[in-house]
Amino acid sequence: MTTMGRMRTTAVLLLLMTLTVAAATPKKKTPAIIAPDDVPHSIAQFMRSLSRDGARSVTFKATSTGQRFFFEEAAGVTVYRYKNGHYVREAFLLNVKLATAVKRYAKR
Repeated sequence: MTTMGRMRTTAVLLLLMTLTVAAATPKKKTPAIIAPDDVPHSIAQFMRSLSRDGARSVTFKATSTGQRFFFEEAAGVTVYRYKNGHYVREAFLLNVKLATAVKRYAKR
């Protein structure tokens, strides 16, 4: 095979490899929008302060069961009890995870 023949073969192989890799790359899905249509002012202010005016990302877990709402953050879980139309802080459980807090209050 001549040098030109090898170069053409190499070029064709490179082209095929590039097309194969490009075709095999999965397309990213558009993330689902989870933000509600409206947010009460107090919740908006809480979220603003929690993220330090957007300076840090915030990760938390939350759930509710019966008359209680549980909010887990890095330091622990805050437990709220439903009273007079809104949730009022009942306790803060330092270094506790959400599942543990829910189990602990399920007995009450």
